[in-house]
Amino acid sequence: MGYMRAEEILPIEVIELIQQYVDGENIYIPRKASKRQAWGAGTQIKQELLSRDRQIYQDYLAGSRTEELADKYFLSEKSIQRILRVQKCS
Repeated sequence: MGYMRAEEILPIEVIELIQQYVDGENIYIPRKASKRQAWGAGTQIKQELLSRDRQIYQDYLAGSRTEELADKYFLSEKSIQRILRVQKCS
C-alpha cells in the first residue's frame, strides 16, 4: 500500500478541513464496510492453516502428544490445545 498525496486527490476545502484536526500528520482512512474483505481473502493462508490444523489433529489421533506437536509445528502448547478442541468439534 503506497501513500497518495492529498492535494492530488482531494479538493483544497477538504484538505483545509482535515488540517483543522491533523496538520502535517499521516492518517489512515479505513475502507467502507461494504468494500472490506475478510481476513485472508486475498491469499490461500486460510486454506493452508485449515490443512495444517487437520494434520495436527491427525497426528494427535495417531498418538503424538501436545508437547511434540507444539515443537513440530512451532506453536505453543495452548495453541495446539485450541486447535485440537476446534478440530474435535468439527
